[in-house]
Amino acid sequence: MSGITKEDYETLKKMPNETLLNLFSMHIRNIWRVDGLYFQGIEEKFGTEAATQIDTNCWKVLGKLEARELKNLLKIEKTDIPAFMHALRNTSWSLYQEEKETEVSQTRGVYRVTKCRIQETRINKELGVFPCKNVRFSYLKSFAEEFNPDIDAKCQVAPPEKRPKGVWCQWEFTLRGKK
Repeated sequence: MSGITKEDYETLKKMPNETLLNLFSMHIRNIWRVDGLYFQGIEEKFGTEAATQIDTNCWKVLGKLEARELKNLLKIEKTDIPAFMHALRNTSWSLYQEEKETEVSQTRGVYRVTKCRIQETRINKELGVFPCKNVRFSYLKSFAEEFNPDIDAKCQVAPPEKRPKGVWCQWEFTLRGKK
């Protein structure tokens, strides 16, 4: 029960599961709204390059924090690829993505975003595609390193690279020495 008062905890405990999940989902969307608004504010004042550098550093730190907290919260003891992919599916980034695909084996995991809410929001606001590769890679690399230092993260495709239809980004995770 970290981060909330005992009274708040008791109130949440009394909520129907569906309401609690909707509340949880709303807060995840709000986190991403704030992230986008901060990014746009920095981008307007200092340019996309500066905003991307700041964003990259923030997400690198968040990757480590989120991996550590999810291992603890989800009581993950094994740090193999299936356990890693389970943790990754429970990150705020993954939960925010409504259309994604994963492939999981004992030695390899693939995470693919087929419809990116972040990119589509930018396009709808006529801001253009955000070259997110460095930001997301720093996050996923630090998440993987914190989860298990032997997990390698590799970007297979992400903006600004040309991408296949129906894929915004795709990431591969392997255990070092186990292909």
